[in-house]
Amino acid sequence: MGFFSSAVETLQTLVIALGAGLAVWGVINLLEGYGADNPAANAHVR
Repeated sequence: MGFFSSAVETLQTLVIALGAGLAVWGVINLLEGYGADNPAANAHVR
């Protein structure tokens, strides 16, 4: 039973780490998306 408990704790740690990584990636993507709101950034397209 000790092995099972240890495995569950390890999986919980991995899931938390994966969730934190996805959260950071999502925040970065949101911040990058707001860069498109600047009309001057598209001046070279004309």
